[in-house]
Amino acid sequence: MRTVWTMGFVAVAAVSFCFPDFIVFRFTQAVIWAIALLGMVILCGVSGQFSFAQAALFGIGGYTAAMLGTHTNLPLHTSLLLAPLMGYAAGYGLGRIAGGHSLWTQALVSYAFAIAFPQLLRYRLIERWTGGVSGLYLDFPEGPNDWLSADRWRFGLALGALALGVWLAANLIASRSGRALMAARDHEMAASAQGIAVPQIRAVASGLAGGYLALAGCLSAFQYGYVGPSGYGFALSVQMLFGLVIGGMNSIGGALLGGLFLQFFPDIVAPLGKGLSALLYAVLLIVAVVAMPNGIAGAIGRLVGRVRR
Repeated sequence: MRTVWTMGFVAVAAVSFCFPDFIVFRFTQAVIWAIALLGMVILCGVSGQFSFAQAALFGIGGYTAAMLGTHTNLPLHTSLLLAPLMGYAAGYGLGRIAGGHSLWTQALVSYAFAIAFPQLLRYRLIERWTGGVSGLYLDFPEGPNDWLSADRWRFGLALGALALGVWLAANLIASRSGRALMAARDHEMAASAQGIAVPQIRAVASGLAGGYLALAGCLSAFQYGYVGPSGYGFALSVQMLFGLVIGGMNSIGGALLGGLFLQFFPDIVAPLGKGLSALLYAVLLIVAVVAMPNGIAGAIGRLVGRVRR
């Protein structure tokens, strides 16, 4: 399977040279969505937690890149290392607070964080660093060679980050730590009886999810060249949850499918108008929960299983 995944990523990278830059730009955003949803697979699917804080963690990555590019002389690509560390720290701290409580408490704590984050960015004592209401602009990362356009370079960065993220997530799920997370998800008391420190391991899962989301936010800031408080509102958290449910929260493939869905499904419903498109989103979410509890990835897995039999 490692060989199959590797060949798949190499094939996607090669095929990107067959498309114009504006198509590559859109697929780059789909890859960025997939990276964010990988973190949510670890948080919600593997560890069984719930969160509304994904928009804030996404924004931490974006602002790390923008502030690094605006206020320091460090290379902009340094933020690809710093943003996941900042996201891990924020996610771990949030997990330490909420991880040992019920899903309702996790939802409330993460909701408070998601609501407070855009307001914090506008706070007058730090607005000289965050740009306040106006936000911050940053230069688009350029490719190392003249023949590689900026859009293709950013696609290569995002695809490489996704490949590394898939590898890390797959190894985590297959490891003892992954089994401990799933044990805590399935029965917290039984996991504690077996010596698993449930709050601590959930905090680590929350930190890893924060790292994924912050990396995605950093790449998104590269993509658009701008960050602002209005871009990281509560609606973004709901949008990511929607993509996670549709794609499938229990598998890595679900994150990839969810990323494609979040990027391209709005194009299908946009001609219906804002009101009807929102209604279609709601209906599709209900249908997905009822008919595909494990998302599109789960439905495909069941179909393949039936064919093999």
